Amino acid sequence: MSLPEIIARIRAACARADRSPAEVSLIAVSKVQPPERVEAVLDAGHRIFGENRVQEAQGKWPAWKDAYGGVELHLLGPLQSNKVRPAMELFDTIHSIDRIKLARRIADMAQEMGRCPGLFLQVNTGEEDQKAGVSPSEADAFIREVRGLDLPVLGLMCIPPADETPSLHFALLAKIAARNGLSGLSMGMSADFEQAIALGATHVRVGSAIFGARVAG
Repeated sequence: MSLPEIIARIRAACARADRSPAEVSLIAVSKVQPPERVEAVLDAGHRIFGENRVQEAQGKWPAWKDAYGGVELHLLGPLQSNKVRPAMELFDTIHSIDRIKLARRIADMAQEMGRCPGLFLQVNTGEEDQKAGVSPSEADAFIREVRGLDLPVLGLMCIPPADETPSLHFALLAKIAARNGLSGLSMGMSADFEQAIALGATHVRVGSAIFGARVAG
């Protein structure tokens, strides 16, 4: 697979869903990828990337942001409270707001910094113990509470259980977003992004299908 092939598949999925490709942002998930692979995608003109860890992103993205104009960086993995400042300094969007304490910390830091990244609230649609995110039954209250902090909530994010049909989880996330007046849906990865697009995804997170298998290290 390659970046042009993924873009072609996104366009085809949008056409099948009667959507414009402009409605879907492709986040190239560059975590633990060798620099040469990331630079090849940058050289190809792609500018939207995702990382899972603040510390890893700090080690590589400031230089790439300087070298390549227009880079948009998304934090996809869990965010610890003690990493809020560097995350807000480096990332344009954070997809993993999963608890009110974290949202309050971001609100306080936004007041201090005078700016705030766009935020997605994570919903644990499968109610899996090992995954972050609020349960679907708690989502409406969580959305109201975070909005009450005057934060830029763009939408919702989920990671479906590996052993369940992802479209059921995408449909659930879309339903929760719709009833709360949220348009952003961060859902869909390498194996299921076309299903996510069919159900309204605005941001798909694709790593291995663009870069190849992750390099252990």
